[in-house]
Amino acid sequence: MDKKPANKNKNHNKIIVNLVYLLLITCLFVGLIFSTSSTSQLNTNDKIDFTQLISYIRDGKVSKIQESEGSDQIKVEVYKDSNQDKNNVEAKYTQNVSSGKGKSILEYINIGLGDQKIELGDGKKQIQYVLVPESSFNKLFSNPLFQFFIQFAIFGVIALFIIRRLSDANNKSISFGSTRAKTYDNIDTKEKITFADVAGNEEAKLELTEVIDFLKRPEEYEKMGAKIPKGVLLIGQPGNGKTLMAKAVAGEADVPFLFVSGSEFVEMFVGVGAGRVRDLFKKAKKKSPCVIFIDEIDAVGRQSGAGLGGGNDEREQTLNQILVEMDGFEPTSAVIVIGATNRPDVLDPALLRPGRFDRQVTVTAPDRQEREQILKVHSKNKKFADDIDLTIVAKRTAGFSGADLANVLNEAAILAVREKSLNITNNILREAIEKVILGPSLKTKVITEEQKKLTAYHEAGHALVSTVTPGANKVQKITIIPRGRAAGYTFSDQGEQDPITRKRSEFLADITVLFGGYTVEKLVFGEVSTGASNDLSKATEIARNMVTKYGMSELGPISYEESKGLSFLGKDMVEGKHYSENSAMSIDQEIQKILFECYTNCKKIITKYRADLDKIAQSLVDNEVLEYEEFKALTSHIEAA
Repeated sequence: MDKKPANKNKNHNKIIVNLVYLLLITCLFVGLIFSTSSTSQLNTNDKIDFTQLISYIRDGKVSKIQESEGSDQIKVEVYKDSNQDKNNVEAKYTQNVSSGKGKSILEYINIGLGDQKIELGDGKKQIQYVLVPESSFNKLFSNPLFQFFIQFAIFGVIALFIIRRLSDANNKSISFGSTRAKTYDNIDTKEKITFADVAGNEEAKLELTEVIDFLKRPEEYEKMGAKIPKGVLLIGQPGNGKTLMAKAVAGEADVPFLFVSGSEFVEMFVGVGAGRVRDLFKKAKKKSPCVIFIDEIDAVGRQSGAGLGGGNDEREQTLNQILVEMDGFEPTSAVIVIGATNRPDVLDPALLRPGRFDRQVTVTAPDRQEREQILKVHSKNKKFADDIDLTIVAKRTAGFSGADLANVLNEAAILAVREKSLNITNNILREAIEKVILGPSLKTKVITEEQKKLTAYHEAGHALVSTVTPGANKVQKITIIPRGRAAGYTFSDQGEQDPITRKRSEFLADITVLFGGYTVEKLVFGEVSTGASNDLSKATEIARNMVTKYGMSELGPISYEESKGLSFLGKDMVEGKHYSENSAMSIDQEIQKILFECYTNCKKIITKYRADLDKIAQSLVDNEVLEYEEFKALTSHIEAA
């Protein structure tokens, strides 16, 4: 499996190599400096020529001559005056005199002095002579061959470093067209994902069983002449577990898993996407049997020639290469391509034909039982209080995807740490659910008494109408503490089972409950606030769907639904209406009829139970939160009308 530590080690090795090059170049430069300065190690601030040295000797000013073997310079200590006493000797200073090599410096000096040759130890001209043997270090660095080698080595190392850098750049340019797919080899890893790690979606698992069996025993299918589907398209809303399902297929079959995003194929350079597709399938065939998973395949598999400004040549070339690779000359290749998308309607038809992504598996949102299973999977490493019931949590999280449920438990764990709790309690879990739905609570936000009263009556209206209206969801909690963009919120329970289909009466009940806050504001305060805008929007959308989509109006069994495909998602730029202006007017009239019918019914309920409304609102003003038991105590005498 490709892991981050491997990449870190690779980068670490590169850093070490570069440091070695830098250190080597530095050492060679230091050697060059030593080699060029080995013959001039003496102080060169005060230089005298040979004639001046002879003059100093004749005048008796020279105290000491020091000669180093292998050097063309000598070190001369000269008295400041002709008085050669000890005190004066301490005031000596150094002169440097250049001389030739091969003979002792005394021979040259005596030649220059003529008849006044120096005799060491002479009483009149006592000059101290010191001959320093040449060190092996100086011999090495003063050698011309060694100096040449140092210079040659410096240029060689620099050239090698430059060549390596150019080679890396060239490799990067070559690998630009290589696939960026991440490989997960499940054979020897403890992180293998199987269907046991994917709770719910039993139908999708069953559909993928044949694919798993083919990856395990491809030779059995080949003997029978069977052709397993080359491509499986996973369809579902974000967070439903499409990626996890694909990993589980590879884990169950115990084969390598190549993961790549659809957006990673397309670059600004022409031909890169197609090259990456070729490299991906080439890599997959080497690892056969294996699974290729292309996430968000609609990024590259969108219908050709569609969208704003027509088609995209680079994307279409990439799509064509995918089509060719999936329908190549090797029909028995044990490579399964799994694609995932939440927009199957925008995919190119050629991608969905038999022989390519001909099998579509829908990964649906989990129902109550599946949510409970998912919660159990994600709660394995969580510390819960003894009274936690995941069945109740599953009922409270209707409509949540698997990713949402994982997020709820993670938020609960974070809240438990923040509150320094030893485990996750019911209150913490309830707070986490509300945070995921609406955002964090704004407990520090200053709210006026008038605003608090308005919000209390608004939420009390929703709760009261929900309690009285048949078919409406039952209230679980009411709060007027601001959370996210909501001034208050009423939480409802959708019952034991998530509905697969819904009836007209249930939609009417939903609209009536949505009108609860709007109606209360109008009856109690005489005017409405902006807090009801979201309720009105939802109610209108439900009524419009009832008329145009579900045939739940007097217009009869006909669908007036307009396509919701947007041009930048692969649809045409212009979407015309599929009905006349008269039909549009009739649709508006039917929508208004449904809305006003529900509004009238809501107004009757509020008027009839006005005293109970005041009690609920006052309790909210005093306590800010009403739990299920408290609300039930206030409304236990109310019977559904």
